[in-house]
Amino acid sequence: MPTANLGGSLSIINDDLQATESVEHSLMPIPEKARTSTVAHQFWIWSGANVAPINWVLGALGIVLGLSLLQTILVLVIGNLIGMAVFGFFVLMGQRTAVSQMVLSRSAFGRRGAYVPALLQGLLAIGWCAINTWVILDLVVALFAKLGFDGGLVFKILVAVLVMALQVWLAAVGFRAIARFERWTVPITLVVLAAMTVFAWTSGGVHWGYAGGGLEGTALWSALSTLMTAIGIGWGITWFAYASDYSRFVSRTVSPRKLYFGSVLGQFIPTVWLGIFGATLATISQTVDPGQLVVNAFGFLAIPVIFLVIHGPIATNVLNIYSCSLSALTLDWKVDRRKLSYGVGILALAFNIYLIVNGQFASDLDAWLSGLVTWVAPWATIMLIHFYGVKKGNVDVDALFQPPRSGALVDVSWAAIVAFVLGIVATWSFEYAVPTWLQGPAASALGGIDLSWLAGSIVAGLAYVIGLRIQGDRMHVRLATK
Repeated sequence: MPTANLGGSLSIINDDLQATESVEHSLMPIPEKARTSTVAHQFWIWSGANVAPINWVLGALGIVLGLSLLQTILVLVIGNLIGMAVFGFFVLMGQRTAVSQMVLSRSAFGRRGAYVPALLQGLLAIGWCAINTWVILDLVVALFAKLGFDGGLVFKILVAVLVMALQVWLAAVGFRAIARFERWTVPITLVVLAAMTVFAWTSGGVHWGYAGGGLEGTALWSALSTLMTAIGIGWGITWFAYASDYSRFVSRTVSPRKLYFGSVLGQFIPTVWLGIFGATLATISQTVDPGQLVVNAFGFLAIPVIFLVIHGPIATNVLNIYSCSLSALTLDWKVDRRKLSYGVGILALAFNIYLIVNGQFASDLDAWLSGLVTWVAPWATIMLIHFYGVKKGNVDVDALFQPPRSGALVDVSWAAIVAFVLGIVATWSFEYAVPTWLQGPAASALGGIDLSWLAGSIVAGLAYVIGLRIQGDRMHVRLATK
């Protein structure tokens, strides 16, 4: 009898594991027994996503724009306090509903209307994956150049292929592999970065009183607002569309307050830390190139440092690939999520090769980051109003998974779609990025001051509220005539 009971218990455990593995690769709500992620897991996931050289680049951007070191630090701290505080509310959406972020968009945008943000989120994740892989490549090339080896274009592409293969494999395995990878590697990386920080800040090369380019008036506000969009408030905004994809694995029995602060701090600490770190390094060389920032600051000590810091972009890209495949499934594509991960890797690699050949990384990066806010800020505002205002946090989860035109959800919520489009137009109008096509008329009239995220949020929010009122009035008229 004991043997039989043990066999039955092992069978149940095995069935639970198979169910957990299966649900990782689908859009269905995560069952309670599979929601085993803790606050600590979430902290390490979001820390790992931001312990990446890309934040050195963005921190250095403030110095390159002509800001002083103090001004750059203030933008980093204030902007991320605001952006990450809002990010926490998207994390709580996933815990409350157990579904991914783009599936939640169906509640606000309609069953098929949600295709629009899901498609944009997929493109966003692919682009981020390519950019972060380029950063890895730049670090590796800087390492080998220090050793006297310059492999040329073929060598760069080969490294990109190998790194992309590793990232895709981790993302294809699923959430549990991602959580374990982040949990065991991020603490080690943080220790290394702490040692790097102490070395860099005590070596005497940092110009702590760096005064920048002496910007004043409109030129100063233009640089401040550009940095705020890139790595201040704008940086937190870029993570809104990912949040629920990972917090859906957290049980509702976990304290929402603890989950909120654990996730927010997981984002805030490394982003601000590395942003300031990059800014201080840039006072030495006035460059945004990540490889040169490391080599110029550490010399031959950069060799062991680079090997360990390579972890950061990989940790970030695993999330990009996983979330991108979930976005593809939200489009009702009947394809295995793991196969979608492979396709994402191929597309990201193609974009990565473009960055390698093009070479104008700083300009391309600014264009990409500025372009992201164009749609994320309006979408996020609509989602916040809908989830916390209209639905009071009580979304009909079952209706989210009904087939299109089933009647459980409207097919397209025109109030959300129209507000979304108007918000994008407003964002572009008040945007002032490096590419001329991302320099809107309103921002140009303001002398280059970038208020894109604010304008897009306000316009989208007002338009959505008005649209809901109009839809409600029409519904009342229809009911009255029946």
